[in-house]
Amino acid sequence: MSPRSARPRPTTGKVAQARAATARARLAAQQEQAARRRRRLLWVVLPVALVMIAVGVLVVVRVAGGRPSASPGVAAAPAADSVVSTVTSVPASVLDTVGAGSVRTPPQRIDAPALTEGGKPRVLYVGAEYCPYCAAERWPMVVALSRFGTFQNLGQTTSAADDVYPSTPTLSFHGSGFTSTSVAFTGVETEGNELVNGRYAPLDTLSATDQQLVTTYNAPPYVSSAGAIPFVDIGGRYLISGASYDPSVLKGKTHEQVAAALADPTSPIAQGVDGTANLVTAAICATTSGAPAQVCQAAGVQAAAKALP
Repeated sequence: MSPRSARPRPTTGKVAQARAATARARLAAQQEQAARRRRRLLWVVLPVALVMIAVGVLVVVRVAGGRPSASPGVAAAPAADSVVSTVTSVPASVLDTVGAGSVRTPPQRIDAPALTEGGKPRVLYVGAEYCPYCAAERWPMVVALSRFGTFQNLGQTTSAADDVYPSTPTLSFHGSGFTSTSVAFTGVETEGNELVNGRYAPLDTLSATDQQLVTTYNAPPYVSSAGAIPFVDIGGRYLISGASYDPSVLKGKTHEQVAAALADPTSPIAQGVDGTANLVTAAICATTSGAPAQVCQAAGVQAAAKALP
């Protein structure tokens, strides 16, 4: 073999460049294929991950009770006997001394068909346990109606903690009863004060007849704002929309403290609650032809009647 044929053939620069270019192209193709696989995997995995996260959140909420950790209210419980006894027996002398008290918005006169039940004028109250204005208005409603009859199974609760006048102490008409020989009463609490899946839990349902009454009279021109609560129809002759006095007088008080204050005619609570009770009593007396006389002729009721339109 000649020396020339035994010597390796040198690789030219062009050949080396071509091989390098081929290697780079092969590597780029492999990288692109890997990127496509990652993108396909992401489109599959991401929705599944999102669903799993959402399910996890729902499970946590369900375990926590289906509501925020800061509870917006306290579930109603049977009212304490001491509270009911005190609120339903405010001394007549105190009510006479208070008169119309510090009432800001007296019942308004309406021209509507008589609201009756069993031959007796009927009082319809529509509210909700979360509502702070309803919380304020229930106290005088119980004081006033107790002059005509007897309540059974009143509840005890507070308004919602995340509303104006938070956690206002109050009673509840949900599940209660009322007996009287002179007047009928319907107390409707449409919603509670605890959130369930972001909404206040439903409680009582209005009858079709009462719903039509509310639709008609809980709207302008009878009230300034349609659907406001509390809404109270007194025998088809007077109505109340909203709180009659300043709910702030109840701020920070316990149920026992509110009840006790009703016997002190100089207290802001008695001025608001007892004053409203006298006005409600006067409005009821206008539907009962002044019966019973010992109630309707009381000095405090007569004084409050002068504030009725």
